[in-house]
Amino acid sequence: MSNRTVRVNELIQRELSDILHRRYQAETVALTITEVRVAPDLRDARLFISIIGTDEVVKERLRWFKNHLHDLRMELGERIVLKYMPRFTVAIDTSTGRGNRILQVLDEIGVAELEKPEEKAKEEPS
Repeated sequence: MSNRTVRVNELIQRELSDILHRRYQAETVALTITEVRVAPDLRDARLFISIIGTDEVVKERLRWFKNHLHDLRMELGERIVLKYMPRFTVAIDTSTGRGNRILQVLDEIGVAELEKPEEKAKEEPS
């Protein structure tokens, strides 16, 4: 990935996040743009968003986001001057949920390891 593409990815992510949190603050409390991947020709981009909440909340916020995507693209076009304003596709970023699950499993393993020495001490007569 070229340096220019990386800079455009970061710029779009920063500006979209700013638009969302200034203009749609109440609707986007639990929504975060985690990553933007722009094609080298700047015509297409994929937005990875993370939404906190139950499955119903995630579906509702995703539907809301997709409905407002055109308006976001137009406002982004006013803020950023690019040869082409990319068309956006949206993907849910589940890495946060997976990371939390891994941490939970590691915590459970740690608790189980701490309990094992105590059980062995109880079983062995002194």
